[in-house]
Amino acid sequence: MKTSALTALVLLTTLALAEDVPGLKTLNIGDAAPAFELIGIDEEKHSLAEYAKAELLMIAFISNHCPTSQAVEGRLKKIASNFKGQLQVVAINPNDPGALRPDELGYSKYNDSFPEMKRHAAEQKFNFPYLFDGETQAVAKAYGCLATPHVFLFDQARKLRYKGRLDDSRYADEATVTAPDARRAVEALIAGKNVPVAETKPHGCSTKWIEKRKAVAADNEKWEKGSVEVETINAAGVAALRRNATKKLRLFNVWATWCGPCVEEFPELVATQRKFGLRDFEFISISIDDPKAVKDVKAFLEERNAIVPDKLKPSLKEEGRKGNAYVFQGASHDELIKALDPEWPGPIPHTILVAPGGEIVFRHNGGINGDELRAKVLEVMGRFYVPESK
Repeated sequence: MKTSALTALVLLTTLALAEDVPGLKTLNIGDAAPAFELIGIDEEKHSLAEYAKAELLMIAFISNHCPTSQAVEGRLKKIASNFKGQLQVVAINPNDPGALRPDELGYSKYNDSFPEMKRHAAEQKFNFPYLFDGETQAVAKAYGCLATPHVFLFDQARKLRYKGRLDDSRYADEATVTAPDARRAVEALIAGKNVPVAETKPHGCSTKWIEKRKAVAADNEKWEKGSVEVETINAAGVAALRRNATKKLRLFNVWATWCGPCVEEFPELVATQRKFGLRDFEFISISIDDPKAVKDVKAFLEERNAIVPDKLKPSLKEEGRKGNAYVFQGASHDELIKALDPEWPGPIPHTILVAPGGEIVFRHNGGINGDELRAKVLEVMGRFYVPESK
């Protein structure tokens, strides 16, 4: 999907969700900053009054999970540093962690919970307070936070002088910014001038309101009731999948229903599939059960909700595949090793990550740690949107 179309879709979705949120207000230019008292990652309470001495105050609603929010973190830190002593930046996470689907976390190590805010902020070396509003979302509603990121800039009298996006880029590379709107607003106010553009539209991930928990529950139910297509596959078929002539990162796992470590690790593989379900990622399971036991393999996979994410279905259809679950039908285990990974020592479970073009970027023999696996996937795929030219 092209950037312009995606941006329009995000904006429409954000506005539609905003209409369904009770108590959500609109803060207009010239309005006073709503008071707040929120817990910060330092375990201290922070209030609006605490920052009364600052010449300017920037309230930036951000989140751990959103790729656009993560992309602007470097620029937000730079603004806080460049205008230290004149501007106070305060970041607030507005999201209810329970209102996030697993596949909405595909760009981040962390969800939007308070404990994981601490980890994320420490890793990214935030140089501003980071506060949590996810329990009641009263502050987000008072400010009219539509998305993360969403920025509100107040003068010394704490009147709103700018609101909207931090800038016009959803990428991390500062060279992609052509309209640094929030920075220009800060510079204008410090210089005693009018803000050149006082209002812009925020872009990013819609605020995850508590009301969205119902949609998350419905999504979970869909996964629990989904069916799985299981096919047999030979060595040539495995080799073709392994060559990975697609743009997807492929996770291969060889397992069996009679293998204890395989059964134990399988929920982590499904969790990984769900987490990256909105990205160019595919989990392919290859069972070495008896080929006559396809029904047993299917029952095992359905019981563990190993269904194909909706995003994958069109690409599977283009490839002439029914699903991503297989039972190896060859007589020789050596054939499978040669076709999939010649460095595989033989025992199962065996797991590899294959980049587009066929390069193995990660392999592990034996039971796998789900957090380590997902961290590796994120390392390969990245936590930001990347321009197509790159």
